Amino acid sequence: MFNRILNNPVFEQFRTRMFLFVMGFWRRTTFGARAMLVDGKKVLLIKHTYAAGWTFPGGGVEVGDSALATAKKELFEEAGYEVEDRGRLLSVYHNIEASRRDHVALFVFKEFSQARPFAPNAEIAEMGWFATNDLPPDTTDATRRRIGEYFDGVAIDEIW
Repeated sequence: MFNRILNNPVFEQFRTRMFLFVMGFWRRTTFGARAMLVDGKKVLLIKHTYAAGWTFPGGGVEVGDSALATAKKELFEEAGYEVEDRGRLLSVYHNIEASRRDHVALFVFKEFSQARPFAPNAEIAEMGWFATNDLPPDTTDATRRRIGEYFDGVAIDEIW
């Protein structure tokens, strides 16, 4: 009888959920998603009010959301753009500058439209389109590396 309980699909699902819940307290991994909009040889970058340098729009993946949905949501919230394609996952990176437990997924989109005009706010100071060979001097190193990986075929580095 005990075996029948242990092998019951409902119990197995409960046991798995409990295991993952408990392990979450010891292994608090954070996960983010960013969006690279590509228009020919130009990319869209934003500048946060609370962090230095130009980077891609993005944010943390919330419980119940996918990384792709997060990238799309953050892109709209931060820059006013909506994507019209599923995009392509460039890679998943270990963001050791944020935390030893943080990871970032970067999605590339080529089909998009501006759903609303950009206006600076408490989170995003500036937004702009930049040629990949003429990036602002204070573009973050991670952003420059991702652009090199996508446009120049530079080997993907696992570190953000």
